[in-house]
Amino acid sequence: MFTEEDFLEVGLNVVILPADGTLYFGYLRELPTITAEGNSRGEVLQKLGMIYAAYRARLLEENEQEEKTLALSMEELLRYYDGETFDGFLWQPEE
Repeated sequence: MFTEEDFLEVGLNVVILPADGTLYFGYLRELPTITAEGNSRGEVLQKLGMIYAAYRARLLEENEQEEKTLALSMEELLRYYDGETFDGFLWQPEE
């Protein structure tokens, strides 16, 4: 179960507002696009936690793909660019 302290540990502030009767609305102050509604504060925190975990996993996956692109060998890199040279870089394959 997620608590407000869990979010504070990663530098995020949770804002939870009463919406209508027993309905609550919450969002992350630093990431206002991550929102949730629930019948209790705990339910809102759970939903926010699950949404943030999915967001974080997607972000890490994108970074991993970017790192993989940066770690290509010279031959692999040039294969992706159809052998074109770029930024004044000239590669001479060893014979």
